[in-house]
Amino acid sequence: MEIQKNIWYVTLLLTMIAGYCDTVTFVAADSIFSAHVTGNFIVFAYQIIKGSDLHAWVKLLTFPVFILAVIVGGRIALEATNRYSILFWEGIILVLSGIACYVFGYLGIVSQWTIYTIAMTTVFAMGLQNAFGKLYAKETHGPTTMMTGNVTQASLDLGNLLKNGLKDTEVLLSFKKQLVTIIGFLVGCFLGAVAGKFFGLGTLIFPGVAMIICYLYHREN
Repeated sequence: MEIQKNIWYVTLLLTMIAGYCDTVTFVAADSIFSAHVTGNFIVFAYQIIKGSDLHAWVKLLTFPVFILAVIVGGRIALEATNRYSILFWEGIILVLSGIACYVFGYLGIVSQWTIYTIAMTTVFAMGLQNAFGKLYAKETHGPTTMMTGNVTQASLDLGNLLKNGLKDTEVLLSFKKQLVTIIGFLVGCFLGAVAGKFFGLGTLIFPGVAMIICYLYHREN
């Protein structure tokens, strides 16, 4: 029972962090998606047909960065004794990204390219989280960075519940699990939008700290 309860909390935390990071980079880093990197292809194509400059091509860089992060996540999983070590390094990268933003600002060297650099490190962090989700699928109630599959499953479950009522407890439980992922991601997106608009990329420190706390908790339990 305690393990199941823990999975609910981890799922909620990871979906909120993914939604937060995805939105904060989109708002504060020239419309770059950090969690759902394939969305950058759409933004890239749109900016190209609108006549954007070289900066539009930066969107494509997220793809190899993401791939590299997933590979690194796989290596971490092979060598680590604690499966949450991947999340620890994700947290460290997010904290350092947030600190770097403030340092660049203090030194007066904030430019479009420093913002892109911070965005790419965030993409790397989200790549680690995606690797965690694939390698340890049973640690969460579903994918934590992309909601399409979760929304699809929730819709199927809802259809069954509307047809058969609440009698099917298995379907009801599945529906609740999907709601956790979707609501968590949505809340994270809202928080990320506010943080990105009013406070910038420096707020990446907060999800990073939350991820490190998650690791420390599971290291001792």
